[in-house]
Amino acid sequence: MTDSDKLPLAVFDLDNTLADTAHRQRFLERSPRDWDGFFAAAPEDPPIPEGIALVLKSAEECEIVYLTGRPERCRQDTLAWLAAQGLPERRVHMRRNDDRRPARRTKLEILKRLARTREIRILVDDDELVCEDARRAGFTVVRASWTAPSATLEVAQEREGRT
Repeated sequence: MTDSDKLPLAVFDLDNTLADTAHRQRFLERSPRDWDGFFAAAPEDPPIPEGIALVLKSAEECEIVYLTGRPERCRQDTLAWLAAQGLPERRVHMRRNDDRRPARRTKLEILKRLARTREIRILVDDDELVCEDARRAGFTVVRASWTAPSATLEVAQEREGRT
């Protein structure tokens, strides 16, 4: 066991927590929704300063873990985006490409699995339902409220299990 294996975890969501998705919301406002376009535009997401600062501060005492509802097919773009922001290169948990369950279910499942072997110091996420369920399960949560809520993204996360 290395020293980093003993550190508590700080778990961060990506979309609207670290990455501003406002510029790509237009892909979800169409009918039918353009999921390929939505995810293809992710590398252009501007960083959210409040979220980035919290990751860097948390990295002083914790191992950073990223927990996103993005599908696995977005892994390379996601890793490149994290590196471009100067964020710690750590584990990134993503949903399977065919997993359409609500974000609050998939994320809570992963949090509980991580908590079996490590202390989770904090979860930072913008999704109100993810935050509520994580709090109910006993996790310490910071709700990332530094971007304007998107009703379109909320539907995508909860009803369509896409992000």
